[in-house]
Amino acid sequence: MKPLPPGVQAPAWLLGETAFTTVRTWNGAALLWPHHLARLRGTCAWLGLPAPEEEWPQLDTAGWGLLRVTVTAEGTFWSQRPLAPGPRPEGGVAVRLTAMQVHPHLAAHKTGNYLPYLLAGRAATEAGAFEGWLTDGAGHVVDGSRTSPLLELGGRLVMPSGGLPGVTRAAFLEGQAVEPRPVATAEVAHVTRAWVCGSGVGVVPVCRIVGEGWDINLPAGWPAVTDRALVWPEAEARP
Repeated sequence: MKPLPPGVQAPAWLLGETAFTTVRTWNGAALLWPHHLARLRGTCAWLGLPAPEEEWPQLDTAGWGLLRVTVTAEGTFWSQRPLAPGPRPEGGVAVRLTAMQVHPHLAAHKTGNYLPYLLAGRAATEAGAFEGWLTDGAGHVVDGSRTSPLLELGGRLVMPSGGLPGVTRAAFLEGQAVEPRPVATAEVAHVTRAWVCGSGVGVVPVCRIVGEGWDINLPAGWPAVTDRALVWPEAEARP
């Protein structure tokens, strides 16, 4: 047994008392930063943390990057890594509907209390899926472990409510008709198309949804987008 390092003896690291966001970058420039900042501000205010610093750090990374901005009681911190998820999955991706549930009070916020999402992602990986979806206590599909779900039901775009307000998903839906509402897990069997949306991957079509003892196959056409905030992060945005 080892003594706990002094640097982690604080609520931010022991209890997850942090707010954060992950921002896609291109040649050091932030994409959708005003929207990420607005959401981060709201979470900081709700948690009683200081407002995030607005000044963007000097980044010299060429190409795609993923920057994490974390706010604690001690201030605003950042870290960055290259964003290289590999070849675009042309046939779409599989999603696992997991048994993990979001926290009833924290689901609308991106905080350091992240264990349910970590476990959902792990369950998806163990099932050979790209993403894991989480539910709430009432049995509604509300969020993904690292992306936001978007569904087509009855010929209409449906944005499941109850989870994090995804910035990438909102950018993709701008100007489109969408119905934000609770989505019961029983409705998943009637989904005709689906996508997962996030800073790390853009907007990705779902080709298969897997549950406990069942699965459905879906048509998976990539959306016709060119915005670098929405495309799969390859060497260059497709024309």
